[in-house]
Order: sequence, then C-alpha cells, then structure tokens
Amino acid sequence: MKINYILLELIVYLGLPYFIWTHGRGFIGDYYAMLLSTIPAIVYTIYRFMKDRQFNMIGFFIISSLMLSSILDLLAGSAIQMLWNSVWLSYAFTSIYIFSMIMQKPLAIYLAVEFMYLQGYSREKSKKLYFMKGNVKLFQFVTAIFVIRGLLMNSIMVWLIIDHGVDAFMHLIIVRKALGIVFSGLIFIGFLFAGNKAMRLVKEPNIEWSKLEAE
Repeated sequence: MKINYILLELIVYLGLPYFIWTHGRGFIGDYYAMLLSTIPAIVYTIYRFMKDRQFNMIGFFIISSLMLSSILDLLAGSAIQMLWNSVWLSYAFTSIYIFSMIMQKPLAIYLAVEFMYLQGYSREKSKKLYFMKGNVKLFQFVTAIFVIRGLLMNSIMVWLIIDHGVDAFMHLIIVRKALGIVFSGLIFIGFLFAGNKAMRLVKEPNIEWSKLEAE
C-alpha cells in the first residue's frame, strides 16, 4: 500500500508534469505547458486534503499556499516570470518562519500542536507544554530546519533559472522533490526529538506546570 502511494506521488509530482512539459511546450508554448503541468499536483493535493479530512491549521495552510501559488501562476503571463514568482513566494514563506523564530514563537510549535490535536490531545495543553522555556529552544531548532530548507531550495532555484531560463523548470521539480524528501526526514527527526523531550516533563513526578513555566 505504501509503495503504491509513493508511486502515485512520483507520477503526480514528477511523471505527469514531465510528460505535459516536454510534449506540450511545442504545441501551446512554454507558459501554458508550465501551467498545465501544475494541475495534476493541485488536483491531487486537494483530493488528499478532502480524503484525509485535514480541516485544521496545517491543512488550510497547505491549501492557502496552493491557492496563492496558483493565483501568482495565472498572473505571471510568461513562463520565466512564473518561475521567478515561485522563488519570491518561497522566500516569503521562509521569511515567515524566520520572523516566528525572532518573535520566540516558532511555527514548528503550532504544527506540533495541530498534530497532537489530531492524536486526541487538547490544543491548549499541548501549547502550554511546548511553550515552556526549555521546549521553545527545541522547536526553534526544528523551525530552523524549515528555514534552511527554504534558503537552500531558493538558492538552487535562482541559480538554475539564471543558468537555464525556462528550461530549468523540470530541474526545479526534481531538485525540490529530492530535497523535500531529505528535509522531510530531518524535520520528522527534529519533531520526534523535540516532542519526546517535551513529553518527558509530563512524566516527571512532583512538577507543577506553573513552576515549569516560570523557569
């Protein structure tokens, strides 16, 4: 089942875009071929959103990002501008993560809270736990991984666009997918470490929440 899921994702995010891009650009031009190649991923993401009933902050963040990206694609007017728009949008999202770290409210905490809520835990209690002084540093580290991912991906995107122009499109899809897999693993490990570290506090006897918050 998991293998089928992986194969489906490879087809949707790599196979179909490659087919549409390589076979369509000669007939309808670079821009429209690029636009059409994004449709499979959009449809699949919405399908997964509805199927998994991700009606939470994470789900709506994904859908909102997808909608914003699609609007920018439609407004781009050219293939090269469409590529640059994806770079600027990615930088904007990365800056949000950076800002959350500066404000000492790392987005990783809110993502963890939503995940724990899906497991049946109270949002308020999870937030209270994760925002304890020692735990915030752990989630700052996880958020930093998101930032590094964004900066690295964006830097590679800029280099490829400058070097290859619109021909960088498929390179970008492959690179983003490959780096996405690598960083997803790192982020998962980061969340696992931070979450386990935080949960240890709950199991420690004779520790009051108020005292922990004051530390």
